[in-house]
Amino acid sequence: MLDYARSLDGAPRSCAGRSPKDDLSTWTVTDDWPERVPVTSVEVDVFEAWFGDIFDELFGPCE
Repeated sequence: MLDYARSLDGAPRSCAGRSPKDDLSTWTVTDDWPERVPVTSVEVDVFEAWFGDIFDELFGPCE
């Protein structure tokens, strides 16, 4: 069991993740989204169905 945790030669595998050479302080994040993103009423219904309880906690219930 847990064979996947070792390489073929029996040595433990290194943890997956970002290599240490990446310096996140030099990254720049940009976007090209419009100021207002159009959303359909069906999309709103889906979010309300799945996240309605969370929205009520954050913003209060609908009146």
